Amino acid sequence: MSINLGRAGAFMASHARVLDRRRFEAVTTDNDAARQAVIDGLDAYRNPDGGYGWGLEPDLRATESQPGGALHAFEAMADAGPATSPHVAALLDWLDSATLPDGGLPFALPIGDPTACAPFWVHADPAESSLQITAAVTAQAYRAARWDKTIPDHPWLAKATRYCFDAIRRIDEAPFAYVLSFALQFLDIATDTHEEARELLVHLGQFVPRDGAVAVVGGAEGETLHLLDYAPEPGRPVRDLLDPQAVSDDLDRLERGQRQDGGWAVDFTSYSAAAALEWRGHATVKAISVLRSNGR
Repeated sequence: MSINLGRAGAFMASHARVLDRRRFEAVTTDNDAARQAVIDGLDAYRNPDGGYGWGLEPDLRATESQPGGALHAFEAMADAGPATSPHVAALLDWLDSATLPDGGLPFALPIGDPTACAPFWVHADPAESSLQITAAVTAQAYRAARWDKTIPDHPWLAKATRYCFDAIRRIDEAPFAYVLSFALQFLDIATDTHEEARELLVHLGQFVPRDGAVAVVGGAEGETLHLLDYAPEPGRPVRDLLDPQAVSDDLDRLERGQRQDGGWAVDFTSYSAAAALEWRGHATVKAISVLRSNGR
C-alpha cells in the first residue's frame, strides 16, 4: 500500500483551512519556515485574554476562549516544534484562570452565541471539572513542552497533572471512549517526567481491547476510536498495552483510508458545513503525520 501525497496536497488546497494547510506543509517538507508559519497561523484564533477560540475547535465556532481552543493551540504548537510560540505564557496564564478549585478544567465555558456549536459544548457545566478535556489539553501541553522548556515551570501544568492523576486513579469501570483515549494520551506523555504515570497506564490498560478499537457509545453510527488515535507514536509506553499485530493492522487501515479526492474522512458528526471540511483537513494532516512517523 501507499498514499498519494500529490492528491493529498490537492485536497488540502481545495478543502482545508489555512492553519491545516500550513501544518500539512510542515509535515511534508520538514521546513523551518513552514513550522514557523504554523505558529503564526494560530494568531487568527487568539483572543486578548490569552486563550483561543474562533472555531479553532471546528465544532465550537464561538469567539470566546475555550479549553477546546487551548487543546488545538497546543496541538499545533507541538507539531510545529522546534518553532515555539511567543504567546505560550499567556495561554498558560489563561488556563490557570479557567481552572476550577480541584485543578480540573470545565469541559466548556459559557458560550455567548451557540451558532454552529455542537450541543455537548453548549450545554457543558462550567462549574464541573472534566477529565476528558483536562487530560486532552494537558497531554498536548506536555507535547509542546518537548520544544518549549518554559511550559513545565508554569504552575497550571502541575495542578492539571495532579487533577488528572487523581481522577484516573478513581476510574474503576470502562470509561467513555474519549475519556479513555485522552487519559491514555496524557499518561503516555507524562511517563517522560512522572513515574506515577506508568503505574496508572497499567491501571487503565485493563480497559483497552487488544485490537485497540473502542466504540463511542452514543456517537454517530459506527463511530470508533482506533489505537492510532491514542497511541500514534512508535516506541511509546502506551504501545505496550497493545498487540503489535493490531498496531500493524491499524496502520494498514489508516493507509487505506485515503479517499479518491486525496483526503481522509472522520466518522463522527460535524455540526456545520465549515466544521465538516475543517475536520477532514485536520484528519488528513494527522493521518500523514502518523503514517510517516511509523515508517509508512
